[in-house]
Amino acid sequence: MGNACLCLQDTFRRSSGEDLGKYYPTRPECEEDVPKSRFKHWVGRTLSERRWKAAFTEDGHLDIVGVLRRIQRGGIHPSIKAAAWEFLLGCYDPDSTYDERNELRKQRREKYAELKAECKKMVPIFGTGKFITTPIVNNDGEPVEGEAGNLNGSMPDTAGVTDKEVIQWKLSLSQIGLDVVRTDRTLVFYESEANQARLWEVLAVYSWMDNKIGYVQGMNDICSPMVILLEDDADAFWCYEHAMRRLRENFRTNASSMGVQTQLGTLSQIMKVVDPQLHQHLENLDGGEYLFAFRMLMVLFRREFSFLDSLYLWEVMWAMEYNPNMFKCYEKSEEPTAEKVDTEMLKKCGKFERKNVETGSEEDRKGALAVYLVASFLESKNKKLLQEAKGLDDVVQIMGDMTGNVDAKRALNKALRIHKKYIKAKKS
Repeated sequence: MGNACLCLQDTFRRSSGEDLGKYYPTRPECEEDVPKSRFKHWVGRTLSERRWKAAFTEDGHLDIVGVLRRIQRGGIHPSIKAAAWEFLLGCYDPDSTYDERNELRKQRREKYAELKAECKKMVPIFGTGKFITTPIVNNDGEPVEGEAGNLNGSMPDTAGVTDKEVIQWKLSLSQIGLDVVRTDRTLVFYESEANQARLWEVLAVYSWMDNKIGYVQGMNDICSPMVILLEDDADAFWCYEHAMRRLRENFRTNASSMGVQTQLGTLSQIMKVVDPQLHQHLENLDGGEYLFAFRMLMVLFRREFSFLDSLYLWEVMWAMEYNPNMFKCYEKSEEPTAEKVDTEMLKKCGKFERKNVETGSEEDRKGALAVYLVASFLESKNKKLLQEAKGLDDVVQIMGDMTGNVDAKRALNKALRIHKKYIKAKKS
């Protein structure tokens, strides 16, 4: 009986053997140059389409606790990633019904259409399946000479919009275009100019709507998966917009700094506590500001993993960071605040966020899981960094060698252990 149970358990946990790469095919000539995916659909662990459908009540309420548990164990099957991501990012409240979500989706699509119409009035190329890679105005807002200058339209009717804001937005359009043609170019999806134009439009409309941040290189890497996963551009836009509510401060810039430096400062504090020897070694190499980790945090490890594995990493991180109150905060455009510890609310939190809520310390809650993930990368290279890194170039080389060679699940588990160790050390 015992052996039979063990055999049954092995069957229950086996990989499905499905080729998940078929959902995001790589161009044949690029296959040797991209990291191989380690993500597999584990039966009984990965959130499957069948399990996803079963998680809804008849009128549409979602069992978010069961869904989070599955995602944290084995990610999401590609066939349902789009739908599940919208919940993970707070686009929809799990307690809402099908009818309520359909109405909200309709309103959001109408709003996106309005924003896109504003953009099209200023730059008529919107909606044509084409996009811009060369400047259409100069720094004074005057149309450039030649064909590109003819792409300008009229000023928007939007109240409160200044000429300076319009000029700044128009200046960003060519940079967005240049970044678009470099985005995930190993994927078959972006062989299509129409799909590249979709990505360009979503990024351009967002930079118009959120002109305080505008467009910054790296946003294309965050937005691309949403455009690939969601067929409707409006849905992709709002999924990206909700992701940016978490990440936009990373892209806030001024004359002397970028927002991601706040997270680098948190990383420095964490490493000083959990691995003082390695932290001191990096300090001695003038790497104590951890600028070598800048890109990892800015684009959420898109360069360290294959496309499929980076999606798995994101969804597991979002599941671990999930807090049911974030939906209410998002709809009110408020910053999440420390919550009174409530047993029912804690059950609906991801395992990382649950620990944060239980500590109740604002200082300890500042570090996003991504910061602890970088710390786990550093810990995994502890000996190599201590023995071989004689300068910052060596640190960059050692960390760069991790590309395509990291097991996302193990790294996340290590990040959780570092988080626990850091909080415990801070309390003692």
